[in-house]
Amino acid sequence: MKKIFSIALMALVALTLSLNVDAKKKEICFQMYSVRDLIGNPEKFAQNHKDVLAKLAAMGYTSTEAANYDNGKLYGLTPEEYKAEIEAAGLKVLSSHVGHNLSGDELKSGNFDGALKWWEQCIDAHKRAGMKYIVNPGVNFPKTLAEAEVICNYLNKVGEMVNAAGMKFGYHNHSHEFNKVENKVWYDYMVEHTDPEKVFFEMDVYWAVRGQVSPVEYFKKYPGRFTLLHIKDHKEFGESGMVGFDAIFNNADVAGLKALVVELEGSNRPNILDGMKVCADYLKAAKFVKASYDK
Repeated sequence: MKKIFSIALMALVALTLSLNVDAKKKEICFQMYSVRDLIGNPEKFAQNHKDVLAKLAAMGYTSTEAANYDNGKLYGLTPEEYKAEIEAAGLKVLSSHVGHNLSGDELKSGNFDGALKWWEQCIDAHKRAGMKYIVNPGVNFPKTLAEAEVICNYLNKVGEMVNAAGMKFGYHNHSHEFNKVENKVWYDYMVEHTDPEKVFFEMDVYWAVRGQVSPVEYFKKYPGRFTLLHIKDHKEFGESGMVGFDAIFNNADVAGLKALVVELEGSNRPNILDGMKVCADYLKAAKFVKASYDK
């Protein structure tokens, strides 16, 4: 009888531990540009993606942000094929980086109908791939506020088209957006002249710091505009001392955060996958990082 009770107790403890592990699992997306040397183009993706994606999923990553769209395909695959490959690895399709800059003539005239035509196929492909978000990874820096206005009008219109397809449209920064155009900080102008219903912002916190601004101050200045965040450091998380991740995550509700995206542009480790594991482990262990922000 004691033996039966002991076995039952051990099973209950194992089940409890299993449930606790599942409950603590965090939603962590990764930008596929991070592993570009392994799966950054159609050829590499075809050769290596099954192994690479499986390893990333085992580290605790739960979803992907794509970085290779061209002419209706992602990494050389149809949208449906791409979605199937991501899901086969136990991951989810979350977002994609893709953009189309305006020409000099379009900036001058304010007529960007041709550019919007390009977006039609792009938006359709991303919808078929199951994307929740489309993110523009950057635009040409405007020379004047007149050009800045045209760009913002353009982003609003693209956002309207993306919304109509059931997705959300955002903008991702580097450091140069924190420079001025005619005495106005370009990033501030962009946030203030885009419609919150049509354009959100995916702040890259590392590039913001490199641009000599505080991500948290921007969250407070423009609350609710930062649906996604690129979580990034100089290399592996927490090792440079440059980025205050605790303050950033403690103000996630002010930012309006719905999902975090890991991007690793370089590594101190011999293998980029080792660096990706360091970053995943950092976020999983950090008490200030919630299990999910999409609630």
